[in-house]
Amino acid sequence: MIMVKAGRDLQEKELEIIEGEFITISQSTVRNIEGGHVEMQQVGALSVDGERIEATQCAALMVRGDDVNLNQSISGATMADHTSINFSFSPLSISRGGTAISRSAAGVIAAGTVRADKSAAVFVLANKVEGDITTLFDWKSTVAAGAVVGGIWGLLSLLRKR
Repeated sequence: MIMVKAGRDLQEKELEIIEGEFITISQSTVRNIEGGHVEMQQVGALSVDGERIEATQCAALMVRGDDVNLNQSISGATMADHTSINFSFSPLSISRGGTAISRSAAGVIAAGTVRADKSAAVFVLANKVEGDITTLFDWKSTVAAGAVVGGIWGLLSLLRKR
């Protein structure tokens, strides 16, 4: 485990666990990052947990924080109070407050407010959606797909009992 002091920069390393208040990492692979303010550039990580996370050209499996900013990055699951996704891909994005997505793609976006600019998603669950976002399923098609799947499931369970 590496404890990072304030202001220390890490570059071109393969690391296991990094903990610190201010962390700046570039061109490295890390298993777990925990910190207050985390800045990453060209980093591959399994888990990133921090109050403020700024990732540029990064790939992470799970990102958790208060404010998360993904720029030209890929995140498997992003959970935050406020999320900003720019030119990135996130299969799952969950935000308590709001999500701003710009020229990006997402699988499922769940947030209080979604502000979008030329983006796409499979599902969007939000109280308020502003801007230009293309979704694969709107609420009508989701209800229709659920009814079809439920009907098929019910028919198969009736046939299976005989």
